[in-house]
Amino acid sequence: MIGKRIRMERILSRETGKAVIVPMDHGVTIGPVAGLVDLQETVNAVVDGGANAFVVHKGVAEAGHRRKGKDVGLILHLSASTQMAPDPTSKTMVCTVEEAIKLGADGVSIHVNLGAEDERSMLNDLGHVGRVAMEWGMPLLAMMYTRGPKVKNEYDVKLVKHAARVGAELGADMVKVVYTGSAESFREVVEGCFVPVVIAGGEKMGNDEDLCEMVRGAMAAGAAGVSIGRNVFQHKDPAKIVKALSEIVHRRSPAEEKIMRLEVRR
Repeated sequence: MIGKRIRMERILSRETGKAVIVPMDHGVTIGPVAGLVDLQETVNAVVDGGANAFVVHKGVAEAGHRRKGKDVGLILHLSASTQMAPDPTSKTMVCTVEEAIKLGADGVSIHVNLGAEDERSMLNDLGHVGRVAMEWGMPLLAMMYTRGPKVKNEYDVKLVKHAARVGAELGADMVKVVYTGSAESFREVVEGCFVPVVIAGGEKMGNDEDLCEMVRGAMAAGAAGVSIGRNVFQHKDPAKIVKALSEIVHRRSPAEEKIMRLEVRR
C-alpha cells in the first residue's frame, strides 16, 4: 500500500507524524460565512501559516487550487447535510473515492453522527467508503461525533472514545473527535483507538488562549494533531493562528509558543 503511505505523508508531517488540518467544508452546511467567501484567499493564509492539509467539498477543489505558493494536502469531504434539513445530523453521500482521485485528492473524509436517527445509514456509508478507500490506497479521515436523542453530553469521554473506536474499526486511517475537556480524559480516547486521533475545534471561541490550551491538552494526551475550522478561517489573522497551533502540534516549545501567542494577539 505504498500509494496510501505516500498520500498520508501529505497529510501527516513526515518529520513529526502530526497534522494541522483546516476543514473548510462548512459552505454546504451553513452557507458562505465569513472566511469562506474568498476561499482561495483563506487557503493561501492557512498554508502560509503552516497547515498540513485542508478539507473541502468537490465543487470547490478547483476554486481552492492556488497554482503557486507552498504545497498542502487536499482532503475531499464525501458526505453532507444542510442546517435547513429536518434532521441536520443525517449525512448523505455527495462524492465518491473515485471522484476524489480524479480531482487529485490526497485523502477523503466522511462525517458520521452516532446516536442520530439515521445512524444505520451513516455507518453503512462509512463501511463502504472504508472498503473502496482501501482498494485505491486512499487515506480516510472519519469525523466521528455523538449527536442524537439519547446523547446527553457529546463531550462525555465514554461516548467520545466509543466514537473514535467505531471509526477505526470500520476502516478509517485517522479519526476526528471532540476534545473531552482535559488531557487525562482525552488520553482514554487516544489509548482506545489504534489509528491517529485529531481533535475538532468546535464552536468559535472567544479568545486564542482557550484554543491553544485545548490543543496543548490534546497533544499532551497523545493526539496526532488538530482539525480546526471556524476558529481558524474566521480568525482575524488565519495565518498567525495556524502558525501558533503548528508550534504546539509539531514542536511544543514553550518559548516558541509564547512568542507566537504574542504575535497572534497583535
